[in-house]
Amino acid sequence: MNCERVEQLIRELLIEIGEDPNREGLLATPQRAAKSWKFLTSGYSANIDDIINNAVFTQEMNNMVIVRDIELYSMCEHHMLPFYGRCHIGYIPREGRILGVSKLARVVDVYSRRLQLQERLTEQIAKCVRDTIQPEGVGVIIEAHHLCMMMRGVEKQNSMMTTSAVLGSFRKEEATRNEFLALINRPLNK
Repeated sequence: MNCERVEQLIRELLIEIGEDPNREGLLATPQRAAKSWKFLTSGYSANIDDIINNAVFTQEMNNMVIVRDIELYSMCEHHMLPFYGRCHIGYIPREGRILGVSKLARVVDVYSRRLQLQERLTEQIAKCVRDTIQPEGVGVIIEAHHLCMMMRGVEKQNSMMTTSAVLGSFRKEEATRNEFLALINRPLNK
C-alpha cells in the first residue's frame, strides 16, 4: 500500500466532507488513517503459507477438533464499514494431520483483514483448512455484527448475521454436522 497516496486521499476526503484538514485535531489524521488502513487491509499482502509456517503436525486421532469464539474484525466491501464477531472452526483430521491451534486464528485474521463479504470470508477459511491439512471434513461458522446495518441504512442495532461453510464429512454426514453444531453451542466452562 502506498501510504503517502492514501494520506493524500484522506486529506482530500476531509475537504470533500466539509472539514479543514489543517485544524489542530485533524493535522495528523491522514497519517493515522493511512496507518490504520494499512493494518486493516494487511490480509492482501499476507502469504498464507508463511502464516501457517509448516505448523502441520501428526497426531494419531480421528476425533473432531474445534476452536470456538475466535474474534474477528473485518471491513464490509460494500460500505467500507467494520463488521465484527466470532468464528468457530471444526475439522476431523485425516491420517492424523492437525494444524497448530494458533494458526487457525491467524488464518481467520489473514482473510478478515481485507475488504470482505461475510459469506466469502466463511468459505475462504474453510477452504484454507481443507487445502492445508486435507481433513475428512471442515465446518466454519461466523456470527457477526455489521456496522453498515447498525449505524446507517436500516439501523438495526441487535442484528447478527450467521454464515456457515461445511465441507467433506461435515456436509455429507448429518451426525457429524450436528455434533459440530452441538459442541460450538455448548455453554462456556466457568
